[in-house]
Amino acid sequence: VQLQASGGGLVQAGGSLRLSCAASGRSFSNYAIGWFRQAPGKEREFVARISGGGSTFYADSAKGRFTISRDNAKNTVYLQMNSLKPEDTAVYYCAARQGASSGNYQLYNYWGQGTQVTVSS
Repeated sequence: VQLQASGGGLVQAGGSLRLSCAASGRSFSNYAIGWFRQAPGKEREFVARISGGGSTFYADSAKGRFTISRDNAKNTVYLQMNSLKPEDTAVYYCAARQGASSGNYQLYNYWGQGTQVTVSS
């Protein structure tokens, strides 16, 4: 499966962005999708994940502000980000793996190219 992340940009603190992760290939519903982010000089960190069946999990930093969803008919996963903070600034990556979703980025086999999110104060 190939992934294409999009939707990043520059936004003021308190604003919103919606990231998209479009997948090519068959059997998209068999793949769990995770969103991760990496800020300069920091480790890649888990943001949110969704199973093929739609179960969702969030990092504590994302709970209450971010919503992950998927449209299997469009082979797309979304990350709606509200109430953005400067500390959300990072490159955001989507990743896919067959089977259960995971918050461990090392367990994902397929990665999108990343999309930059910058939140100004």
